[in-house]
Amino acid sequence: MNLRSKLAILGAMALLISACQSTDTVDTSAETEMEAPVATSTPATTGPSPEEQARMAAEALARVVYFDFDQSVLKPETRSLLLQHAAYLRTVNTPIVLEGHADERGTREYNIALGERRAQAVADFLVLQGISASRIETVSYGEERPAVVGSNETAWSRNRRVEIRY
Repeated sequence: MNLRSKLAILGAMALLISACQSTDTVDTSAETEMEAPVATSTPATTGPSPEEQARMAAEALARVVYFDFDQSVLKPETRSLLLQHAAYLRTVNTPIVLEGHADERGTREYNIALGERRAQAVADFLVLQGISASRIETVSYGEERPAVVGSNETAWSRNRRVEIRY
């Protein structure tokens, strides 16, 4: 394409763009009865702030992570959930309480220790993600506060958990 053709195309585009621009200065707000009145007493909102969006996202996150029988190792799905919690927690300075729990199998002392190991595993992961250890408190309830009462695998699996509170 030669220079003359390029200039002709640019000129045509400029004419097209200028033809699309409106220079009408007549007030047409009263032309239709279907238009909604414009509220002038309240300022327009642009939606929630980034901080508010992060808080709402954190509220939507699951606050319970589950463990396998007699384990305190984080599952892959738990790690992805904790990454989301860590992202939120980096934006705020609230304290975090991690409550460790166990099912009813085992002695009371063993289950208290297991709940503590589970809570500590979550705490360690959050610290690795940049959350200050001074903000994190771990508590173990062992088998004392079951989420589900029962002596079957369904109940036991719901009781092997850490609850995240902030």
